[in-house]
Amino acid sequence: MRLTHLADYAVVIMTAAARREQGARLSASELAQETGVPLPTTQKLMGRLAAAGLLDSARGAAGGFSLARPPGDISLADIVESVEGPIALTMCSDGVNHDCALDAHCRIKPHMGIVGNAVRGALGAVRLTELAR
Repeated sequence: MRLTHLADYAVVIMTAAARREQGARLSASELAQETGVPLPTTQKLMGRLAAAGLLDSARGAAGGFSLARPPGDISLADIVESVEGPIALTMCSDGVNHDCALDAHCRIKPHMGIVGNAVRGALGAVRLTELAR
């Protein structure tokens, strides 16, 4: 399993945000400059992270983004899923009926949820506080 660039960048952005003082307002420009993630990508990701409930946003002169929860309450799985959607290692394990030549007699498909849950559990055990050190 390999993270996409967007998921990787989301982790970089959230890690930079976690290094700030609790409640500090962040701008996409500041985070883009600090992390090296291009500004348009940073803006897009901050919107997704806010939609997922990981960042709070406020408009106006004193506006910006801030962590929606303490870093210890945000996991690597939360960040990855905010960008990638639910963790599913194979197409058939995401609950959508995909065309697969093996579907009628596949003995692995019923067990792929177990594997996905194990991967999600491992990513869920890594807290943003650990990444921000």
